[in-house]
Amino acid sequence: MSCVIGIDGGTESIRARVFDLSGACLGSAAHPYATQFSAGARAEQNPEDWWMAMGAAVRQAVSEAGVAPADVDAIALATTSCTVVALDAEGRALRPAIIWMDVRAEAEASDVLATGDPALIVNGAGEGPVSAEWMIPKALWIARHEPEIYERAATICEYQDFMNLRLTERRCASLDNVSIRWHYSTERGGYAKSLLAALKLDSLLDKWPDTVIAPGDEVGTLTARAAEHLGLPSSVKVVQGGADALIGMIGIGVAKPGQVALITGSSHLMFGVSDRSAASKGLWGTYADAVYPKRHIIEGGQTSTGSIVNWLRRLAGGQLDLNALNDEARKIPPGCDGLLSLDHFQGNRTPYVDALSRGAFVGLTLAHGMPHLFRAVIEGICFGSRAIFERMAQAGFPATEITIGGGVVASELWLQLHADIAGLPVSVPKASEAPSLGSAILAATGAGHFASIDEGIAAMVKPGRLIEPRHAESIQYDEIYTRYEKLYPALRGFSQRPSASA
Repeated sequence: MSCVIGIDGGTESIRARVFDLSGACLGSAAHPYATQFSAGARAEQNPEDWWMAMGAAVRQAVSEAGVAPADVDAIALATTSCTVVALDAEGRALRPAIIWMDVRAEAEASDVLATGDPALIVNGAGEGPVSAEWMIPKALWIARHEPEIYERAATICEYQDFMNLRLTERRCASLDNVSIRWHYSTERGGYAKSLLAALKLDSLLDKWPDTVIAPGDEVGTLTARAAEHLGLPSSVKVVQGGADALIGMIGIGVAKPGQVALITGSSHLMFGVSDRSAASKGLWGTYADAVYPKRHIIEGGQTSTGSIVNWLRRLAGGQLDLNALNDEARKIPPGCDGLLSLDHFQGNRTPYVDALSRGAFVGLTLAHGMPHLFRAVIEGICFGSRAIFERMAQAGFPATEITIGGGVVASELWLQLHADIAGLPVSVPKASEAPSLGSAILAATGAGHFASIDEGIAAMVKPGRLIEPRHAESIQYDEIYTRYEKLYPALRGFSQRPSASA
């Protein structure tokens, strides 16, 4: 039998899953690795830990699947992005990897935005944001603060690229990662040379991989060393993957223009598929060819979503029964008896791009209880999602359907409210392992089992439920949403930090 392995390199562990060509998961294993946190919002990992964990996870997953190693045709990876590594000429890490959540490069991100370079048009139509999480700010930080490391580095790349280098000895980057986080553009000739020149960072071009490979295209085959490490034949193909959330789009079957992937967890990430660019103020980005050829990915997101529910749980001393709370909250009418929540507990990513905005409950009375707070939080998050969908529509991308993956699928209430408040159908596919299934689809495509990623999706992603918006409730929420829209401008002055001159 033919099977493929999808790898999901996450923040806390790496997971390997073995899939057959129908999309059935035959075996799965995960192995953890440590993150070192330090002052200044710093977070680092040892790349050798990723490599060791992947070897253990792949061997265990293949054993659990009960397949012979010779049955594995290809592997592909989805990894955290932008997790930056600096390597010497032999491919060894010169320092711990600066992982995606590390924001030490805040000053450098501001300097990148201040250049006003044309490459920044993809981020809020040139108005930003540029995040301290991204490649150029982090590389600039290394150049400024660790110049000896920067000078010694033969390669500066990402988690994804480090693993592909170890697997195949090929120095390359993923078109997905470089498009969304390195300011690479297929429409403007590749890497943003003028942006690097404006930052006096031209030398970075020589340190970046000069080969960029699209998701689903072959990187190479396993070296003898890599094959021994994974317990697989050296004939196994390594196929290009990309950033975990974007590859997760493939795993939940979001590929057609007009579809939106809503990836949920502690935060909400929105990725729309469009046949044209949608550069606009208030959108995180618009990226050509990042996942699918001749299609753009439109990005928005909410900073705090599931994390607000966890906050409620902490307030209750960790005693909240979420199943019971969902049942109670379902009995409360739309609008929570006058209670509104603003979902900006950790600022607003889009559409306001305001890191200083804060959350709020408005309309509290002594008659409100925990079920009201719970439902108000969910409604507020769904209103925040609607605000992003509306901004996407204003930019020329009207969403036609939302496909949801992640933690929200466990709550029927949350799924229905997303449909009612957005006024859009919500699709919930059967698969729960979106990044690793997406990687497996890429692996199968690169191995020649499918002619395209779209064909792989049709074969391996199984449709689940479709939740339609309820007409009466949607009309009610249209009116409540007009009140939600007034919260941010009304409360903005209360949450902003005073200026230095104040």
